[in-house]
Amino acid sequence: MYPALTALGYLDVAAPRLSIVVYPWEKQMRTCVTALVFLLATACASTIVNRSVATADVNAVIDDWHRAASQADETRYFDHMAPGAVFLGTDATERWEKAAFRDWAHPYFAKGKAWTFVPRDRHVYISARGDAAWFDEMLDSESYGACRGTGALRHENGAWKISQYNLSIPIPNSLAKDFVQKIRERVKP
Repeated sequence: MYPALTALGYLDVAAPRLSIVVYPWEKQMRTCVTALVFLLATACASTIVNRSVATADVNAVIDDWHRAASQADETRYFDHMAPGAVFLGTDATERWEKAAFRDWAHPYFAKGKAWTFVPRDRHVYISARGDAAWFDEMLDSESYGACRGTGALRHENGAWKISQYNLSIPIPNSLAKDFVQKIRERVKP
């Protein structure tokens, strides 16, 4: 009998059962599809973020950053900051890129006492891709009392680096108008 072409291959109508012919290109196609599925699965697995591990890592970096300032360890403090990091201080004029901030802060570190801010409440958020984090925290300072810090970190080359930090002093709403008036009197155009 003559073989008949079907969607599965050739059907030998003279044979009592179905025989499937596998073409050489089908084997190559299966190999390619299997490799593609494996690559996609690997790529997807690498983007799965363990948020609790990432959060713990971010907390460790921020805690050590504060500790380094308190211990006047200039190298360790600035190593936690990304190359293009920006630090925003409590004064409206205080916006420093990392190099300028280090120049300003160096005399404090050189004296053996920079500053001490003790974190007491922090909320950390990790991006879906796991390569960025942002946070807000409340801090206690002997000099400034209760402060708030907010910031952002990037995960680069296997390490979290602070890319932006903003230190502020929260003012109770009931006192805000008085403080605004004092600032206006002091900073006249």
